[in-house]
Amino acid sequence: MSDNLIPSDDELLARRFEAHRPHLRAVAYRMLGSAAEADDAVQETWFRLSRSDTGAVENLGGWLTTVVGRVCLDMLRSRRSRAEEPLEPLAGHARVADVSGGADPEQHAVLADSVGVALLVVLETLTPAERLAFVLHDLFAVPYEEVGEIVGRSPVAARQLASRARRRVQGADRVRDGDPGRRRAVVDAFLAAAREGDFEGLVALLDPDVVARSDAGVNTGAMAVAKGASSFRHFAAMARPALVDGATGLAVFVDGRLDRTLAFTFVGDKIAAIDIVTAPERVAEREVTLV
Repeated sequence: MSDNLIPSDDELLARRFEAHRPHLRAVAYRMLGSAAEADDAVQETWFRLSRSDTGAVENLGGWLTTVVGRVCLDMLRSRRSRAEEPLEPLAGHARVADVSGGADPEQHAVLADSVGVALLVVLETLTPAERLAFVLHDLFAVPYEEVGEIVGRSPVAARQLASRARRRVQGADRVRDGDPGRRRAVVDAFLAAAREGDFEGLVALLDPDVVARSDAGVNTGAMAVAKGASSFRHFAAMARPALVDGATGLAVFVDGRLDRTLAFTFVGDKIAAIDIVTAPERVAEREVTLV
């Protein structure tokens, strides 16, 4: 074999990194709730890897998970200091790569899929450290010892962070699993108000701190979201109640083709979050069941 066919050390390192990229992106996406920010975090992880001496690292996957966790933690803290919102909802079905050696990747995938739009409101209330502890430990089976190192806490403190986050998430599950008939009635009322351009009716159905996220951006607050929903009047005429990735929502059909989806999160009898997907490639990924 000629020398130019033998991969250099840099090429070998890049290949090893690429093998871990799907897992790193899944971790970053769950932490940040934004595909663009997740890609930035993964790219920063590569820069740090390329500048580090990893010759003594026995578990590269674990090392990279630790690094991407620290990068995401810094990004979350920076976002909070600027009072920014993530660019898109925590939704989708990223499959979780198993780098722990003993954990069940299928179980990881089930857990990761549970953290979708229905838990958006609760995840946004977690502190960066709580969110990191929950995502890394509960979704990716990272030991508390490693989580503690990332957040600068003891393993016991890391366990407590994850426990607090878990209690909030479980509370959100109880809200999500409430009366489906009542949720359907609220969505029906939302659709009727949107079709009629009933601004006050829309406001009455929305939580005061409601968040509406779309490919175009984020609206927060009942007044702003109701105003946006009023402009939905044209599409409301073509909308049908549906389950969108298991969440109560709406499917909009244009000329017989699925054009966009809306998935709702509820707190009590109020709509607390709306996940609006319009990009064709993302719409195609949704699992839609008309009801």
